[in-house]
Amino acid sequence: MTFTSKLLVERSGLGARSSVKENEYLVHCYVRNDGLSAVCVTDAEYQQRVAMSFLGRVLDDFTTRVPASQWAGIKNEKDCSYPGLKELLDKWQNPREADPMTRVQEEVEETKMVMHSTIQSVLDRGEKLDDLVKKSENLSDQSKMFYTSARKMNKCCNYV
Repeated sequence: MTFTSKLLVERSGLGARSSVKENEYLVHCYVRNDGLSAVCVTDAEYQQRVAMSFLGRVLDDFTTRVPASQWAGIKNEKDCSYPGLKELLDKWQNPREADPMTRVQEEVEETKMVMHSTIQSVLDRGEKLDDLVKKSENLSDQSKMFYTSARKMNKCCNYV
């Protein structure tokens, strides 16, 4: 993953955002216009948009905590002290908590599911009401026929 990450950064131009599939993982890379780069490795379920937002946030936070004058002196990971990374990684483990757009999308999906079940229930009730109306009409027709036949029977049996 380290090799793939470094290669991806080297081959990406300034201002580029890219994602590459490596085995079952995705390697997301963001190279800013000033040359500062960030890479994250995620599984396929982690959305690319969220990963790029995370990388942008990491780069912005890094810029505020580590002055640009120190960047040239950083030759490997040991030369760089960036304590904010752990905090951001913990926060972005669950995209719903960190990314407002993801939270809204999930809420919309939940609402959509509830609406589908509600509509299905209404349709089921509508069908049941139609069945009840038909049964009521049949019962009404049968009672009219019973009334008519009972009346005919009673006419035969009347003695005056």
